[in-house]
Amino acid sequence: MLLKLENIQKTYGDFTLNCSLDLQPGYITGLIGPNGAGKTTVFKSALGLITLDGGTVSIFGKPINQLSLRERQDMGVVLADSGFSGYLTVQDITRIMKSLYQSFDSEWFINKCRESGLPLGKRMKEFSTGMKARVKVLAAMSHKARLLILDEPTAGLDVLAREELLDTIREYMEPGDRSILISSHISTDLEQLCDDLYLINEGAIVLHEETDALLGGYGLLKVTQEQYQNLDKKYIIRQKKDTFGYRLLTDKIQYYRDNQPEIIMEKGSVDEVITMMIRGERL
Repeated sequence: MLLKLENIQKTYGDFTLNCSLDLQPGYITGLIGPNGAGKTTVFKSALGLITLDGGTVSIFGKPINQLSLRERQDMGVVLADSGFSGYLTVQDITRIMKSLYQSFDSEWFINKCRESGLPLGKRMKEFSTGMKARVKVLAAMSHKARLLILDEPTAGLDVLAREELLDTIREYMEPGDRSILISSHISTDLEQLCDDLYLINEGAIVLHEETDALLGGYGLLKVTQEQYQNLDKKYIIRQKKDTFGYRLLTDKIQYYRDNQPEIIMEKGSVDEVITMMIRGERL
């Protein structure tokens, strides 16, 4: 297990985080949820940047406080609220990274920056939000870390730049022994990229599912009041009242296709599952 969070707890005022999460070797795992759900707190907990009230964090099979300097160099990090000084250029960052990481690949980093259209000699304060985001992600990848933690890495990127970055992430995973924990508000990115997804709400994990299973097995049923009364509800996870009757979330869409084909059904998406799991009611 490259990363394991076990019953971690942290309280800030009215907010309490209490969750567990595993990151499997060779997996890209997505952490999704609304603003304020606890995603950034999970990332900071995983990195040992905050003191926990309870629970344990293990990286590479060791408690985080027992990692050696070399093992810490096997981690790459992008946090949404951090970045490089505005007075640095890409060339400056190259020199800094080379002094910090034994495995830093300066040739790869410079080439990737050039391919992304990033000016090597300009200061970061002259970069757009999207350009700064690309530098952060490329720097995190540049020392061949086995574990990447990426908090909103595509924020501020246009469609083409996002696709380019997603391709770079896929390429990065090719060796097979690396893993990534990633969050994004752009669900289509995660649908294409992630092997599994954790949905967090109000500090708790409310759903963990393989991405293929979520996209293939989950779905929405749209039923009238009459259909709702006669519906077999044993595979309904959440329900939401609507103008026409009810909107229902199921993780067994094929069951309803086979047994009640007259009902209007839609294939599930990450956005729809998030909405129903958070705003819908349990039966």
